[in-house]
Amino acid sequence: MRICFTFCLLALSLLGADLEAELKKRIAAGPGQVFLAARNLKTGTSVSIRGEEKVRTASTIKLPLLVEVYAQVAAGKAKLDDTLLMRAEDIVSGSGVLRELGPNVRLPLSGVANLMIVVSDNTATNMLVARFTADAVNARMDLLGLPATRLMRKVRGDGKQLKAAEGFSKAGLLEENKKYGLGSSTSLEMVKLLEILEQGKTPGSAEMLAILKRQQYSDGIGRKIGELTVANKTGSLDHLRSDVGIVYTPKGPVAIAITVEDIPGIDYGEDNPGLLLIADLANILVDHLGR
Repeated sequence: MRICFTFCLLALSLLGADLEAELKKRIAAGPGQVFLAARNLKTGTSVSIRGEEKVRTASTIKLPLLVEVYAQVAAGKAKLDDTLLMRAEDIVSGSGVLRELGPNVRLPLSGVANLMIVVSDNTATNMLVARFTADAVNARMDLLGLPATRLMRKVRGDGKQLKAAEGFSKAGLLEENKKYGLGSSTSLEMVKLLEILEQGKTPGSAEMLAILKRQQYSDGIGRKIGELTVANKTGSLDHLRSDVGIVYTPKGPVAIAITVEDIPGIDYGEDNPGLLLIADLANILVDHLGR
């Protein structure tokens, strides 16, 4: 029995070393800086490269906001069939479709929450921040043991159509947090949040995972892994790409969080070099942890 246990530990150690070496080799080929963490939620095998360092989240912070929405629904503070008024101040440029409807339209909470994830709708995000508040999201993250995960404010929009920043959380008003823009987190905390959802440890976990499985951006984690099911949320800024999600593999669900910072040039196409890097890293992680 002791020999078997020792052999298993040695095999796991070798697996981890091989995985980290392959990841670092691809990261060295560029572009930019990489922060990642991954964990097979069934076997517990995990890897982290700069996973404890805080990064800009871009739109991946919309997942913690979704968690707060469902927590308040479960607590009876809101209902999914409540209607929200889309005000002119909520409407911003960038990803999404709700801005095409114009102001003074009432929409069901469930639909707004869906669009925030499925098409990363920025206007939907602002409507939810106005209703539930960024401070409430951050308090929820504290309860879940995720102190680095912070929603700072509402979305300002994209490019030259930026609106004045508003809807700040207390964390967002701190000088040291202004560099993060919309939100901050770490790869390790995002993996932990995904694990909380997969294990059903926060209200509405199954419903939220179903929404994540329907989101429409698959140029990162989902790009090279074949027919495996993915539940994920992406984020993008001029020089950043990020993707956090669960890949459902034959050996168990693998939670992955990857951020690529300092991508040279500005390219919002599907072949952005940061996206290609995320795709390669995700494929390596799935090969080692899930296949």
